Amino acid sequence: MATFELYRRSTIGMCLTDTLDEMVQNGTLTPELAIQVLVQFDKSMTEALETQVKSKVTIKGHLHTYRFCDNVWTFILQDAVFKSEECQENVGRVKIVACDSKLLSQ
Repeated sequence: MATFELYRRSTIGMCLTDTLDEMVQNGTLTPELAIQVLVQFDKSMTEALETQVKSKVTIKGHLHTYRFCDNVWTFILQDAVFKSEECQENVGRVKIVACDSKLLSQ
């Protein structure tokens, strides 16, 4: 299964990377094993989002910037409103990164 590495820049991905770096520096983990853990993290995040997330959200806001480069869309919204069936959340600024999942099967 091919995966994107973009989840590594999420909060949980950054914490995992920091922890793995610390463990490699302390000699608790080999660099090769740390890389295997990150690859598994990428696979697990992709699978979890594909199979376990069923919620739908509507996003409205002021489009500040958009970019399409290397088959990756990046949107920066200001004064965004996220609406789901259960709640509504206002966010001052949000960055959305979207990749074409069809690229994973190539």
